[in-house]
Amino acid sequence: MESSCLLLRQHVVELTRVPRPAESPELEAARGYVTDHLQRCGWCVARQPFEILNDRGDLRYGDALHGINLVAMRSNADLSKSRLCVGAHLDSRPDTPGADDNASGVAALLELARVLGQSWPLDAPFELELVAFDLEENGMLGGVEHARQYRASSIELVGMISLEMLGYCDHRPKSQNLPRALIGQYPETGNFIAIIGNQNSTDLMAGFRAGAVQVPGLPVETLQVPENGTLLQATRLSDHSPFWDAGYPALMITDTSFLRNPHYHQASDTIETLDFEFLHLVTEGTLLALRNLLCG
Repeated sequence: MESSCLLLRQHVVELTRVPRPAESPELEAARGYVTDHLQRCGWCVARQPFEILNDRGDLRYGDALHGINLVAMRSNADLSKSRLCVGAHLDSRPDTPGADDNASGVAALLELARVLGQSWPLDAPFELELVAFDLEENGMLGGVEHARQYRASSIELVGMISLEMLGYCDHRPKSQNLPRALIGQYPETGNFIAIIGNQNSTDLMAGFRAGAVQVPGLPVETLQVPENGTLLQATRLSDHSPFWDAGYPALMITDTSFLRNPHYHQASDTIETLDFEFLHLVTEGTLLALRNLLCG
């Protein structure tokens, strides 16, 4: 446990030295750090650039956004197999180092890459794809692009999992806020990890939860929302929602973001506010969940 906590902390330290906003040199430096780690762990990394037009649908006004998703597959992956996508957005808002949002999710992604790079079974029913998404803070645009690419391809996607803010934990009573419709149904102490799926994600959510609950000391809560979460917009605020909209099973794994973390989108979202023991437990739960999904 100690070594994993130290590695998670090291990743967050490197990623939060400065903010990582869209199209910035700092974000490109973060891409370099992520790419180097993935490659050293045995993953082949592809840079997938994309361009989002302005709302007039053209480029004449020069206000298009340019992003780059990093897509990693194991070096010995069977590219003809179906895939499970696990991702975390790498970008931050311009005015925050984004420790919880979302260096914590990227750190977990990199730790999964380290552990699974050489241990993913060759006879697995699907391949694992790891993605560092871009332009999430601009409207989940990296997720939109990646879901579009899957829809345009012949590759079967068995599901998508978004790691979105995993490192903030508060053991004090009444530290967890809840949407009005959920008051009384979930704990009021902010020390659990949430698994959120939509109407098409029943099996994926059940399989993920069955693995995550095996971690001692990690409270796990699940929420399944109808209509792709449109009735509860807070459940759509990560790169899983474009996959919901495209008809794929998808989950968001989260510490519940602004419903718990008072530093959300603030300059105070720094490494000092994170609970690395909690982040380790969530990462371990995600690892066990992925292995459980393998067993189907």
